[in-house]
Amino acid sequence: MEKLLQISQEVREALEKGQAVVALESTIITHGMEYPTNVQTALGVEEEIRNKGAIPATIIVTKGILRVGLTQEEIEEIGKNKHQYQKCSRRDLAQIIAQKGYGSTTVAATMMIANMAGIKVFVTGGIGGVHRGAEHTFDISADLVELGQTPVAVVCAGAKSILDIPKTLEYLETQGVPVVGYKTKHFPNFFTPDSGLLCSTFVNSSQEASELIKAQFDILKLKNGILFCVPVPQDQAADGQIVQQAIDKALKEMDEQNVNGALVTPFLLKRVNEITDGMSSKSNVALIRNNARVGAEIAIQLCQK
Repeated sequence: MEKLLQISQEVREALEKGQAVVALESTIITHGMEYPTNVQTALGVEEEIRNKGAIPATIIVTKGILRVGLTQEEIEEIGKNKHQYQKCSRRDLAQIIAQKGYGSTTVAATMMIANMAGIKVFVTGGIGGVHRGAEHTFDISADLVELGQTPVAVVCAGAKSILDIPKTLEYLETQGVPVVGYKTKHFPNFFTPDSGLLCSTFVNSSQEASELIKAQFDILKLKNGILFCVPVPQDQAADGQIVQQAIDKALKEMDEQNVNGALVTPFLLKRVNEITDGMSSKSNVALIRNNARVGAEIAIQLCQK
């Protein structure tokens, strides 16, 4: 396992010293945005974490090796060559390792590898969830299952708004996952601060968040994750009505073009951004950077004795 899991020197030293480390996914670089926005966003998120006093640990698979922690130059190289990376969830990791391939990690895969490395806090934009029409297609993201079985705290802006949010929350309840509003009682709608639905509980500070994590992982020793939901700042949110209209149009196009499987989310996010003339992308970048600041603060509090 030591040969398979390669943790950068910076991240390893931070973990050994009990310093705050925040895991980051890599599909944002390879599948979420185009170059150079993907690299600028990834480096910007790492910068937000460093500015708070924590260490970022971007996770990816290269030549079958699970890598935790990348240099700026490596992120730049990945961003330029993003098309050589396969989008990897839990089911895909064994194949990528066996074939010594290249894979970028989704929420589920990032949680798995972060847990292997001993990292308890992971920041992302939005989680996957139950897709609209799932009662016919059974299209449910592995992210939700992973949250039900892997003890990592995930900081996000809710589930992606292209999803069926009520069904996603019901699935998380079934998995026993606390859905925690960060300084809010309302479940965010990714591009906008409020979906109209409630979280199962809430915290008012990073200290309260860290106490909840310790209670779940250290005292109760539960094996499922925790979802911390951070609303996008109001001044950086997208217009909800415009985004919803764009989602509806993108969903129709998706059906007409018979897009399915792992291609669904990248297709929808790209089309929503095109239809909104970049509005959704700007909001996406803003919320990820905001999540990074919150995640770093939680990770730092978690390291306090």
